[in-house]
Amino acid sequence: MDTQAPTLLETLTNQGITIGLNILLALAIFIIGRWVAGLLKKTTQKIMQRREVEETLTKFVGNLVYILLLIFVILAVLNRLGIQTTSFVAILASAGFAIGLALQGGLANFAAGVLLIIFRPFKVGDYIEGAGTAGIVEAIQIFTTQLRTPDNKTIIIPNAAITANNITNYSTKPTRRVDLVVGCGYSDDLVKVKKVLQEIVAQDARVLTEPAPQVAVSELGDSSVNFVLRPWVNAADYWDVYFDMTETVKRRFDEEGISIPFPQRDVHIYQHNTA
Repeated sequence: MDTQAPTLLETLTNQGITIGLNILLALAIFIIGRWVAGLLKKTTQKIMQRREVEETLTKFVGNLVYILLLIFVILAVLNRLGIQTTSFVAILASAGFAIGLALQGGLANFAAGVLLIIFRPFKVGDYIEGAGTAGIVEAIQIFTTQLRTPDNKTIIIPNAAITANNITNYSTKPTRRVDLVVGCGYSDDLVKVKKVLQEIVAQDARVLTEPAPQVAVSELGDSSVNFVLRPWVNAADYWDVYFDMTETVKRRFDEEGISIPFPQRDVHIYQHNTA
C-alpha cells in the first residue's frame, strides 16, 4: 500500500498539471486569437475606408472577418482541451450549406453588390440604364440599388439583375452627342436645308466646337431625305439642347418654307361601267 500511494498521487498530480496547462494554453489561445481577430477586423476596415469603399460594406466585411477568425479560435481552443472538433466542423459545414441554399438569391445579390461597390461602374448621382430601366442612382446598398426615374418614381433593383445585364452610364463622360434625324421633302433644296441646319447648330451657345458638330445627309427614305444633326454638348445640357433644337428646327423650316414630310397614302378610285 505504501508503494502504491505515491504512484497514484503522482499520477493524479501529473494529470492535474496537464489539465491545468491545457486550460491555461486554451485560455491563452482564446485571448490572443480574439485580439488578433479584432486587430485584423480593424485593419480590414481601415484598408477599405482608405479605398473609399461604402461604409455598409466596410462594416459587414470587417464583422465577417472577425466572426470567421473567432470560429477558428474556438475550434483551436476546443482541440487544445481535448474535445473532438470533427463533429463541430461537420455541423458548421452542414448549417452553412443549408443556409447557402436557402439564401441563394440573397447571396447572389450580395456578391453583386460587393462587385458594384468595389469596381464602381456607377456612383450615387449618376444617370444609368440597367436591368431594363433607367434613372438617377440614389443609393447603392448590399443587396439592392435604388434609382429615381425622371418622373420621380423610386425603383429598387436587385444587384444581381444589374450585373447580369449591360450597364449604360450616361454620367461617366463630361460630354455627350445629341443625335437628331430631320427629314425634308425631295423637292426641297438640299443645299439650303443643310445651311439652315448648320446655322441652327452654330447659333446655340451650348454646342461645343470640339468635337465639331456634324450635319449630313444620312438616308434617302421612302418619303423624305433624312439629315443627321449631331452636335456635342456638356452632359448636363443634353436634354435641354435636344428639346430646344427639335423645336428650333420646326420653326426655322416653317420660316424658310422647307417641308417636313409625313407618311402619306394615295388612294385611287376607279369607276367601272356595269351597263
